[in-house]
Amino acid sequence: MHDALHAGLIAAAVSGAPSTVIALARGDDVLESGRAAGSLLLPHETRTLPLLAAATPLHVAISVGWAFVLERAIPRGRERVGGVAGGLAIAALDLGVIGRRLPRIRALPQPRQWADHVAYGLTVGLVLERRRRRSALRLEAERAASDPNDLAEARRIRAEMDQLAVDWHDS
Repeated sequence: MHDALHAGLIAAAVSGAPSTVIALARGDDVLESGRAAGSLLLPHETRTLPLLAAATPLHVAISVGWAFVLERAIPRGRERVGGVAGGLAIAALDLGVIGRRLPRIRALPQPRQWADHVAYGLTVGLVLERRRRRSALRLEAERAASDPNDLAEARRIRAEMDQLAVDWHDS
């Protein structure tokens, strides 16, 4: 459960990067997707600040909710591919089915929105992959530490866990 929460929060923070970078490069309005999301809760509002204030908790809640679904659906060892596939499936539902009926969502540049969904899914997959690997290593270390004959194995596992933390921090 903590893995999905962690993955959802991180993905919520970074998933808008593709559309934001493209909008900045083209000189487009970077807040339009936030206003569109806010209009889901405040359909008659036109002011930016209330729409963004509504969009933020909605975006976080949806991101965390989908992360729980993806955590259950993505098999161990397939987190990256499963995350991307999950992001595409979510995009098909969000943009192709639901968003088609909502004018502000429909008006958004769709390729950018699909890219954001892929970024979301990949991020969830990467976070789940790391956290699952760390949990597996922790279990291995506990088993090895309980056997005095496996001290070398316990040290190897601990070194791998330390390297995993360094790799994550450096990325």
